[in-house]
Amino acid sequence: MGGELRIATFNLENLDDSPGAAVPLEARLRVLRPQLERLEADVLCLQEINAARHEGRRRLTALDRLLEDGPYAGCYRAVSLSESGRGAADRHNLAIVSRWPIRRWHSLRHELVPPPELAGVAESWDRPLLWAELELPGGRPLTLLDLHLRAPRPVPARGPWAEGRFRAAVRRLGQALEARLLVEQRLEADPDALLAVCGDCNAGPDDETLALLEGREDWTAGDPAGDQAAALPAARRLVALSRSLPADRRFSLLHGGRRLLFDHILASRPLYGLFRALEIHNELLDETAEGDAGSGHAPLVARFQLP
Repeated sequence: MGGELRIATFNLENLDDSPGAAVPLEARLRVLRPQLERLEADVLCLQEINAARHEGRRRLTALDRLLEDGPYAGCYRAVSLSESGRGAADRHNLAIVSRWPIRRWHSLRHELVPPPELAGVAESWDRPLLWAELELPGGRPLTLLDLHLRAPRPVPARGPWAEGRFRAAVRRLGQALEARLLVEQRLEADPDALLAVCGDCNAGPDDETLALLEGREDWTAGDPAGDQAAALPAARRLVALSRSLPADRRFSLLHGGRRLLFDHILASRPLYGLFRALEIHNELLDETAEGDAGSGHAPLVARFQLP
């Protein structure tokens, strides 16, 4: 029998150690560190990590502090790059933290999908995608895609509210398309790839964004208006692991009194064959808390049994 593999995703929500941080980092560490320890993850996909400037360079010092002297100290790490490609961005960086060696990684934005133009204005993604290939025990690779798609909030200063909301949706779906094309590239190169897409999709399980990422067909079978010839082969589709949970456990944040699931782990069919269980640690979510030192998002962790 092989060992266990635990893959987690967690939106840390503006992890920041700057003097202007809404909540001092020390207070946040006391809350976030136990949450990370409870995950017992072999691989962490993290979102919303801010950078600090040191000697003219941006460094993820808040992330360094979060992981030091704990179970993730000394782990391998891949971090997304700014739009210039030189170092981290000021805000909302992505990070993959792994107990297993990271063979290669790549931060990409508009490499597979150019910025869509609306009324002559290019709608660029807010953040890049972060792709990494890890070496599991025994030498088999694991491919991970960490992402944080555009929120539904309207794009500011671009016409009326409705237009801003539409532009936000275009950015979210456009980057989901880029992620989907990257997945298809990897699965075409290796149909047996162990592959996972993790992160904050800012979209629920039934949203078009998730349908695109999964490769899910939403039309009724046999519908003559549906282009059945274009249906994606089942082997190329991803599986949203949250579907394994009962409906009352299927949420990762609270908003306006509603339980929402915007954070996801999607698995390729070969990886899904090793899937055993998913946990969403949402017991502490409380949208009424002001100045909370934690995160408004709950972490997810998926457990797999390696052959």
